[in-house]
Amino acid sequence: MLLVIFRQFFLLGCMSFGGPAAHLGYFKRHFVDTLNWLTNTRYAQLISLSQALPGPGSSQVSFAIGVERAGVLGGIAAFIGFTLPSFLIMVLLAISAHQFDAVYFAVIAGLKLFAVVIVADATLSMAKSFCTSITLKLLAVLSTLALILLPMMGTQIAILVIAATMGAVWPLLKLGNNPPQTSDTKNTVNWLPLGLFALLLCISFIPLGREFALFTPFYQAGAMVFGGGHVVLPILQAGLPTLSDDQFLSAYASAQAIPGPMFTIATYLGAQLTSEQPLIGAIAATLLIFTPGFLLMLAFQKSWLNLANKARFASSIAALNAAVVGFLAAALYSPIWTSAVHNLWQVGLIIVTFAWLRIKKPPIWWLLALFIAVGLAQYYLPLL
Repeated sequence: MLLVIFRQFFLLGCMSFGGPAAHLGYFKRHFVDTLNWLTNTRYAQLISLSQALPGPGSSQVSFAIGVERAGVLGGIAAFIGFTLPSFLIMVLLAISAHQFDAVYFAVIAGLKLFAVVIVADATLSMAKSFCTSITLKLLAVLSTLALILLPMMGTQIAILVIAATMGAVWPLLKLGNNPPQTSDTKNTVNWLPLGLFALLLCISFIPLGREFALFTPFYQAGAMVFGGGHVVLPILQAGLPTLSDDQFLSAYASAQAIPGPMFTIATYLGAQLTSEQPLIGAIAATLLIFTPGFLLMLAFQKSWLNLANKARFASSIAALNAAVVGFLAAALYSPIWTSAVHNLWQVGLIIVTFAWLRIKKPPIWWLLALFIAVGLAQYYLPLL
């Protein structure tokens, strides 16, 4: 059974282009409609839970499908299968990218502009989904301003704590008259993975040496990223100040261009952190960033329906989601816009391609090819 799960997810990992939303569509067609591994209702519940918890949304759903099928080992098999193709590609890119010299830097210039359009689109989409009231919109704006003025990991943590507390004290959602779910012993929180999640998070903030501190930001990011792969960029940048903007944007753009989960941005960055042993750094960073989300899925997978009907819990999640819209908006300004856009023709290009993406919704590959061509043109035709 484990080999079957690995094989099914490995095949999807090789061809799942388009980001988390597209991945969820692939999963539904394959595991719900074709293989009948779970029902539409249960699949919708897993998606809802993944959206409410920090971590990589589509990867959490793939992990949960594996758990439903064959327990924790099934979840691990699903994770390895779905992530392995993009992991291998990102390691190769991180190791070999600089060997291309001039061509590499030309492509990076184009990918920076590509990142502006993609992150702007993600910010707008998340704002429409999560900022559904004046209060939530205000929370997103204040989160943006705070991170622009104080771009630090401590600021991000403070914003998340304040948002969750505000949502719990002041209910921000109207849940309607949903009938309460009946509780039973099978629908309780699994405290073992939840306790392990909290313990590892606390340990990550203890100063235990340089090498330890080098990789703890990956676990911290995985524990705090609400809203999916796009939001991981600003959180990791705050925790990894030794890496350059070019390295972050190269990792982000590469993750956009390949199949599989966007959280393999950590694979690229981990390899860059340990240039002498890039594979070790890539493995450590990848495992650390995915682990928190998987532990939380294990903790709440059976109790989600009961929790989702609690007004204060749902309100805290809504406030957290609005706050992370601010995270993404702040990242759109710095480092993405400030490091990519340097003249008026680039501004015009971004406006035109952003409108094209929003209105016509072309394949991401078209945009990627366009901006790589623009990057090469900028390098070889300096008048641009």
